[in-house]
Amino acid sequence: MGFYEGKKVLVTGGTGLIGRPLVEKLIDRGAIVRIASLDDPSRAHPEAEFYQVNLTRFDNCLKVCKDMDFVFHLAGIKGSPAMTMKKPASFFVPTILFNTNMMEAAWQNGVERYLFTSTIGVYSPAEIFREDDVWKTFPSENDKFAGWAKRMGELQAEAYKIEYGWDKIAIVRPANVYGPYDNFDPNNAMVIPSLIKRALDGENPLVVWGDGSPVRDFIHADDVAEGMLLALEKGIGKPINLGSGRGVSIKEIVDIIVNNMEKKPKVIWDTSKPTGDKKRLMDISRAKSIGFKPKISIEEGIKGVMKWYMENKDIVNKRYNVFTEKKIV
Repeated sequence: MGFYEGKKVLVTGGTGLIGRPLVEKLIDRGAIVRIASLDDPSRAHPEAEFYQVNLTRFDNCLKVCKDMDFVFHLAGIKGSPAMTMKKPASFFVPTILFNTNMMEAAWQNGVERYLFTSTIGVYSPAEIFREDDVWKTFPSENDKFAGWAKRMGELQAEAYKIEYGWDKIAIVRPANVYGPYDNFDPNNAMVIPSLIKRALDGENPLVVWGDGSPVRDFIHADDVAEGMLLALEKGIGKPINLGSGRGVSIKEIVDIIVNNMEKKPKVIWDTSKPTGDKKRLMDISRAKSIGFKPKISIEEGIKGVMKWYMENKDIVNKRYNVFTEKKIV
């Protein structure tokens, strides 16, 4: 019998970028899955129970955690660095509220195991990110609000371990995640979905900020979901980086997108715009020690997202956008 078979599992944010493949994997492993999300129900897996609910409210968190064996807390605010600078409260306040409320609700409901999704944003600027370096430094100025909010979630997990002996909380720090069900909103999307949308929607010339030289660690959502399943089963105790382990330049990303288009746009590099840190990679040795092995190459992954985007334009915008929508009670 598999580890997840017959288990009642809640996935917050189970309609999103990592949540959707995670829910599919849990169902394939025989889990009974409940999703809590603010997205349109059409984005939910048909075999999962769905709650459209605001998790900044503690009563809602108690309700969705009831009778669950495991909780994967993935719900988060996703947006571009520019949006973080313009609307920091829209990142910081909901993140603090639902991180704190969800973990406390899980504890009060007697949930056996819990996974907290942290972020690459907890790190100070560096070429290589190693898990144990986090508390020696401060988050980057660019990631200050989201980074500190996620650090508080990590501290909260430590507090439960010290005071209550609840030592079954896994912490994962995903790198730059991309995949189907991503945020393709041109006003606040991350680099890969933003470029895919603009290119496939016919932008020509395709204007890209910087000179294309910065190197980042991009990982497909499907690989992250697999890493989360491993972390909850085998990686409890210390935070775990979930990255691809290899660097890819922004220029490589643009080349892959353009080379997979029938009508290729002209690319213009706007070097008057900021490029960000030159290199940001994750050390994934700890993840590898529990059996984690990313499988999807950047070429295969981007081709898949391009195909998904063209086939699913009807649901691309059916995601809750914290920056534009009224609050749901």
